[in-house]
Amino acid sequence: MLTLHELLAANPYPGRGVLYARTHSGAVLGGYFLTGRSAASRDRALRLVDGDLVVGPLAPGEHDPLRHYAAVTTTRDWLVLGNGEQVSQVAERLRGGAAPTVALGGLEYEPDPPIRTSRITALISLDGGRAAVLGAARPSRASRPSTNVMTLAVRDLEPGEAVLLTTYVSDGERVSVAAPYAETAVEAKTAEDLLDEIWSALDSRFRVAATVVDPVEGPAKALQVRQDV
Repeated sequence: MLTLHELLAANPYPGRGVLYARTHSGAVLGGYFLTGRSAASRDRALRLVDGDLVVGPLAPGEHDPLRHYAAVTTTRDWLVLGNGEQVSQVAERLRGGAAPTVALGGLEYEPDPPIRTSRITALISLDGGRAAVLGAARPSRASRPSTNVMTLAVRDLEPGEAVLLTTYVSDGERVSVAAPYAETAVEAKTAEDLLDEIWSALDSRFRVAATVVDPVEGPAKALQVRQDV
């Protein structure tokens, strides 16, 4: 099984990613990162806004729903991480009593042809992260325009195990939609280690921001890194 560092280092432009991981000390953590090729995509940062971690422009400007959104939020039972406005939508469904697979259902991939970027979401339980439900609303590899929705339930990660979802497989020029998920291994012992592991593996030409969140402590205690501009 490839390590997280190996997976990310081999994929220079992964787009955005979510991670469900257990460190070697036993801590269960959620991770989120974003990369960008264009000036507009790189002109972003993660900020704490009303208890959520929000992806927004570095300077006040026009809202773009494909680039600006709540990336990390919580409900009573779940830490919710993802790459778009579906994070808020899924959280509201959960707060309304929907089961995780129902909350992740019916989503659409992003309206950004020709890429048709997947919407990826991770739900990590607030009982110490014993369970996670990961979702991806993806375009078909065939010609049909309808969305494929995948959900994956994972329980009881062993120390050093992780599950990663990214939006792209790309060398920075040619972009393809990534596989639904990858099981991987982390070397980290602590949350700080895991953040360093993610950040150091991302290509410096494209990396924009990354965060690691303890499901119990929530976004307000998140560790953050973003590029200097």
